[in-house]
Amino acid sequence: MTPAEHAELALLLEVASTPKPGNVDRRRDLENLRFEHFLAGAVGSGEGLRMAADGAPVGEAFERAVEGMSRQGGGNTQFGCLLVLVPLVKAAAENDGELTPAAVTRVVESTTVADAADFYHAFEHVDVAVDDPPADAPELDVRRGSEAVPALESRGLTLYDVMELSADRDGNAREWTGGFRRTFAAADAICDDDGPVPDRAARAFLDLLADEPDTLVTTQHGGDVAAAVSKWADDARGDEAAAERLAEALVAEGVNPGTTADITAAALFVALERGVRV
Repeated sequence: MTPAEHAELALLLEVASTPKPGNVDRRRDLENLRFEHFLAGAVGSGEGLRMAADGAPVGEAFERAVEGMSRQGGGNTQFGCLLVLVPLVKAAAENDGELTPAAVTRVVESTTVADAADFYHAFEHVDVAVDDPPADAPELDVRRGSEAVPALESRGLTLYDVMELSADRDGNAREWTGGFRRTFAAADAICDDDGPVPDRAARAFLDLLADEPDTLVTTQHGGDVAAAVSKWADDARGDEAAAERLAEALVAEGVNPGTTADITAAALFVALERGVRV
């Protein structure tokens, strides 16, 4: 398979994994966001993923992937997944499958102001739950979409610069600026595990959630709730019945560790690129 095909498969495997506490999976839907929406979103993102593999700029490929993902009835299914996947796909394609933290770091550090503008344009396709911008830069609020582009251009901010501004409060931005540390660690865990790949991904998800509080949960519910969710995930490690109970509880409470799911999808991609077979 090509890197773009592996990325699309990673999105499908991520949503098929279960139990994945608080997230849509093959056994659980949310009130207005269903399993089928994620399947359609994964397929819709394909053109943007192929653009990344063919050498398109990161921002352009990402914006196109998000636009295609948005063509289903559920809204935002995989915005965060695509934010971490697109540079990984580009790095894999540029290095003939030799995907390393150094390779993807070169990709993200070479992004431009135009990439940042395309990133902001992508917010016009779907509603994305984000934290407030830095207090000293309200004009950079991503929720402004295209209206924020002049501020980006006047400051000369690349997409990597934008990620640096958010890294202290957003887990996906932290992956960009930290060598995709958690992505590659979770990929190693998936490669070293055995059994069906969706089951491996579910275990990797639970480990990721237990090890660090989810930043989407922090944004939506506060740090105390995020810390509690990580503690509950830690308690459920190695106990599928406990993980199932936690999954049901978080869905019922509307607590969605979505950033953890994003990193799981990225880890699946790396694992597939490294030879994990489905």
